[in-house]
Amino acid sequence: MAARAPAFWQQRSGRALLLSPLSLLFGLLASLRRALYRMGVLRTVRLPVPVIVVGNIAVGGSGKTPSVDWLVRQLRAAGWSPGIVSRGYGGTVEGIGLVSADSDPSLCGDEPVLLARLTRCPVAVGRDRPAAAQGLLAAHPECDLIVSDDGMQHYRLARDVEIAVVDQATLGNCRLLPAGPLREPLGRLRNVDLVIAHGALSPPVSAAIGGVAVASMTLEGASFRSLRRPADTCEASVFRGRRVHALAGIGRPERFFDQLRAMGLDVVEHPFPDHHRFTAADLDFAPDEAKLMTSKDAVKCAPFAPDNAWEFPVQASIGSGAAERILEKLNNGRQTA
Repeated sequence: MAARAPAFWQQRSGRALLLSPLSLLFGLLASLRRALYRMGVLRTVRLPVPVIVVGNIAVGGSGKTPSVDWLVRQLRAAGWSPGIVSRGYGGTVEGIGLVSADSDPSLCGDEPVLLARLTRCPVAVGRDRPAAAQGLLAAHPECDLIVSDDGMQHYRLARDVEIAVVDQATLGNCRLLPAGPLREPLGRLRNVDLVIAHGALSPPVSAAIGGVAVASMTLEGASFRSLRRPADTCEASVFRGRRVHALAGIGRPERFFDQLRAMGLDVVEHPFPDHHRFTAADLDFAPDEAKLMTSKDAVKCAPFAPDNAWEFPVQASIGSGAAERILEKLNNGRQTA
């Protein structure tokens, strides 16, 4: 189970200062590792199809899953047949696992199962990203492109396009682990092809991005869907005027709670750690009051959900020009191949 992020990651506190020497060491090792891959000392694996990596430089949720869903829709509209590879965090699959819409999230991970349901395209999970991608291509030779979900630091898989999804709150105090939430320095954002910004960015982050194209992202949803009866949907107005319980085991549960409040709902918050393994006991309270949750949590709760449990599906809306930039990079790669 993933633990909640330390509170001091959100500020330049004394504790963060004490951990700065470890952060310096972490940064040196991360930079050395990346340099070894660039120089060819550590070998990358080049797939026979293009690879797009969607990731982040920080620990925690930034909106990668809806970004991947959006990306796959754009690629399909442009004539590509993508497949998705993921680490499968929170799952227990050993080696490589092929994921379908009805796979068990406890085995394959919640996000890969959700992506399989959202995109209806082939998905594979594995700690070894190149091996997972090769397994996916062997099982689905119709795939002519791979999208690597949360694979920015997995340099062994060679990539043609890099997309960083950034949330200012997730960046916190902008220090490297363990003094802050960053896996790589802010300057790493200058090397990607596109930054997707989930919310406004601070001046230091914008300065670190430099001249890289930035596209804004919002998550939009219109209705709720019953976990027990997926064909049943309702509008937010059904829940107004009565208390509802919001459950979220995601990287930033407060974003979900705030979104519900912005819809005029009286919300009781129930935050859980990211990738929390829900059980029936987690939903066994307030039998007469509605329980609302994200799609990521709904894929785990559906088998034991009570009648008053509802999912709030959302889709990413990403600024104009983002898809065109990605497709242009892919087409240029085709011409030079």
